[in-house]
Amino acid sequence: MSRRPPVYPFTAIVGQERMKAALILNAIDMRIGGVLIRGERGTGKSTAARALAALLPEIDVIADSPFSDDPAQPSSWSDIAKERYGDGTPPPVTRRRISFIDLPVSATEDRVVGTLDIERAIQAGEKKFDPGVLANANRGILYVDEVNLLDDHVVDLLLDSAAMGVNVVEREGISFTHPARFILVGTMNPEEGDLRPQLLDRFALSVEVHGIAEAKERMIIVERHIAYETDADAFREAWADAEEVLSDRIASARERVDAVTYSRRDLYMIATLTSALKIDGHRADLVILKTARAHAAYQGRTAIAPEDIRLAFELAIPHRLKRGPFADAQMSMAEVDKQMQQVQSEWGEGDEADQRASEGEQDAVKKKVPQQQP
Repeated sequence: MSRRPPVYPFTAIVGQERMKAALILNAIDMRIGGVLIRGERGTGKSTAARALAALLPEIDVIADSPFSDDPAQPSSWSDIAKERYGDGTPPPVTRRRISFIDLPVSATEDRVVGTLDIERAIQAGEKKFDPGVLANANRGILYVDEVNLLDDHVVDLLLDSAAMGVNVVEREGISFTHPARFILVGTMNPEEGDLRPQLLDRFALSVEVHGIAEAKERMIIVERHIAYETDADAFREAWADAEEVLSDRIASARERVDAVTYSRRDLYMIATLTSALKIDGHRADLVILKTARAHAAYQGRTAIAPEDIRLAFELAIPHRLKRGPFADAQMSMAEVDKQMQQVQSEWGEGDEADQRASEGEQDAVKKKVPQQQP
């Protein structure tokens, strides 16, 4: 039996900076809510998603749990873990790589959410749950290629779990709950059909990828892929130092992200940008805030800066713009920069005590955005 070759290094991917940024920011904070990558075939979409999984650190899990329950977060435990260790018994702990789950387009609802054995529950009084894709993906990466070809109801289920971080299965008055917090990565080729606007809006971030046109970069892509195919182990070894640096940077940002603060001016700036484009609802505002905090943490800062908001806006807004004959919302980054400068001018430097959001307001946001659980 042949050994599967190592994953292509994330840091060896040429170009596609927005795609890589969106993936890294979701890795730093899973609460952002996933990323949709749209582009033609052969642009590195699946390669980047798999490479990201190899970058992320090992995690502590309850050894006998099929849900990768976090031993340090009893409040998030699955029903099985709570039954076994809810009385204070220390659970057995082991470390493992995060999971990378590839969801097939043909996946059914039961395959995704899992199933309850109703007959056994009625006859023996036992709650038996067969884990599904959401259970396997908890605290890992759930990758959906050609997400636009997946049944809309299944996409809804995935997005619900990505947003809530929990999966609840109910059948005949019997229920089972387990954590389902994961990085959702959906990829698609727009030429094969688009997602409904309602589903597009529920992906936190979205990026468009295109084949690289610059001749020198195309040459580098070919050279690297030939080297990888010739000797994958040697190629990965050559990129090991760069991979380790990025992996450590992501790990540090994960620890820092919950400490990143924001000001009332930051909140006003976000609200000004989304209202100017007539973005429906408030999901986009929250996504921008969470993404900006993750980017600030990635840059080693403990407070949001305007450049964090700008990048978050670029990743969170384009797929939410209204399209069609009656849509008048258009995004010009020059106009965005102008509005951001205007907000900064209106608020000025001010007194730091006036600028920082009150503890009550930050706590209110944190209630909507549960504490980070890798």
